[in-house]
Amino acid sequence: MEYDGTVMVEADGLSMRFNLGVEKSFSLKQWFVELGGARRKKQPPFEALRNVSFTVRRGEVVGLVGANGAGKSTLLKLVAGVMKPSEGSVRCGGSVCPMIELGAGFDPQLSARENIYLNGAIMGYSRAFLDSRFDDIVAFAELWDFLEVPVQNYSSGMVARLAFSIATQTEPEILIVDEILSVGDAAFQAKSEEKMLSLMRGGTTVLFVSHSVEQIRKLCSRALWLEHGVLREDGDCETVCAHYLAASGL
Repeated sequence: MEYDGTVMVEADGLSMRFNLGVEKSFSLKQWFVELGGARRKKQPPFEALRNVSFTVRRGEVVGLVGANGAGKSTLLKLVAGVMKPSEGSVRCGGSVCPMIELGAGFDPQLSARENIYLNGAIMGYSRAFLDSRFDDIVAFAELWDFLEVPVQNYSSGMVARLAFSIATQTEPEILIVDEILSVGDAAFQAKSEEKMLSLMRGGTTVLFVSHSVEQIRKLCSRALWLEHGVLREDGDCETVCAHYLAASGL
């Protein structure tokens, strides 16, 4: 595909299967169990996604709705390039910032200061860039008093604040967000949402997962409804959310 400057994400026939019955290494305990006839049954592959196709254009803010296990997070990971699909393809027409598992790149034994440089390097930021944004990162996360404290002593909310602050220091062309705006206290949630809105106003294309349908309605113009790994509906956010809630009995 040749991008015309408007197509930012193109997913074509995406399928993702996981082997739930992965063979474990042999052990003496396992041998005795199987000797008694309790051999582990082979599990069929689990289809997290099945033949999902869609296109997202520049500046669109698209929400993903669906029950737990519907395949929303798996789809975001495929778009972000964290995983490769079992079948199909996904292409992105710009720089991608995945905010999927905040703090996944942190070393718990290092301080916040050290983790800013470590996590920033993992995300592709240069040392010079991080030096120039260091004060902004710490100020946004509100962690000046804990800058030299090992991250292993942080609460989950503090870790999320630091990771969100690092991740949003650039203005990516494509932003991948998975349940991020529900972390931290109410004040930080409001600040994070305003940061998201700022990126959207700047023309950033967004794929957004939240269990809060109201949040999806507030931030998104379009929605994808996934059900058991299948794309059930793709369209106007209000319409799709209404159909999803009705089907869920809500």
